[in-house]
Amino acid sequence: MSPPNVSKEIVYAVGFSAWKRKALALCLAEYRVRFVSNVGKVPDGGLLAVWGARDVPFAKQREFRLLRVEDGFLRSVGLGADLIRPVSWVVDTRGIYFDATQPSDLEVLLQTGSFDAALLARARALRARIVALGLTKYNVGTAIWRRPRHAARVILVPGQVESDASIALGAPGIKTNLGLLQAVRKANPDAHIVYKPHPDVVAGLRRKGAGEEDAQRWCNEIVVDAPMGQLLNEVDEVHCMTSLAGFEALLRGKAVTCYGQPFYAGWGLTTDIVPMARRRRRLSLDELVAGALIRYPRYMSRKKDALIAPEEALEELIEWRAASTGTATWLRKAFRVVLRRVVGVR
Repeated sequence: MSPPNVSKEIVYAVGFSAWKRKALALCLAEYRVRFVSNVGKVPDGGLLAVWGARDVPFAKQREFRLLRVEDGFLRSVGLGADLIRPVSWVVDTRGIYFDATQPSDLEVLLQTGSFDAALLARARALRARIVALGLTKYNVGTAIWRRPRHAARVILVPGQVESDASIALGAPGIKTNLGLLQAVRKANPDAHIVYKPHPDVVAGLRRKGAGEEDAQRWCNEIVVDAPMGQLLNEVDEVHCMTSLAGFEALLRGKAVTCYGQPFYAGWGLTTDIVPMARRRRRLSLDELVAGALIRYPRYMSRKKDALIAPEEALEELIEWRAASTGTATWLRKAFRVVLRRVVGVR
């Protein structure tokens, strides 16, 4: 008897590390996934899955078709740099959502897609539940931060990993955390500015940005361990390059200023320092949520190895977060020591 998936098209997954392979097979369930170490093992005209914005040599000459895979916007309880299994990934056939140099499937969906009343109602309910539960991409941090009583206007500036492709491909102007802080302070001399370093940097898994040790000179305080969901409730605005914190702030009705060109900029919902001419449509927040959290990502259950709806993924994230313990935290810190030795800090 033939294998049940013999009729499925083969997708050649190039360069995926071992810890991502189970999730990828689930994420691309409509294909037969064949893992290969390099494109030399892929036939001309083949379908390739690659991570993020990875360069594919001779892609046009060999007529490869590409699926770019990347973390979704509600990912896990824990960091991707810690090799934590994801609840959501995205799969893009045109580009990838953080690459502002070309359209992605998400951008085309937001630019041309239709959003009926039922979908918008679903998006509204999904957003309300995310906000009520304080969920964000990574769901890390335990401290509680409160805005100073005297502060009339509080701006959050989220740090990013400066070596990430989202900065190279989505921030045509300012590309450093320090440069962002300086620009925000210059434009808002009287605001109370809070800087939150990226959690991968705090964990010692990625390098600090250039001159980031001087961040305190340009902000009123640095907040490290407060969960992003809790922190966003206490601030008035978020100013960022391409950080997902800007999208998470929009979900909570906060004002967002973008110094880069993230996927959520250019639709009339943000103040854009570097506008995007090709994004001409004006979206409601519910339309943005419908595209970015319902129609674009793929959600993968940790319980039953199946693709699930975003609403079900939220419930799994809630249970996962509740089950996180101090013991797990100490084990994670010990694992990071090993990870830094094996992978290094980039």
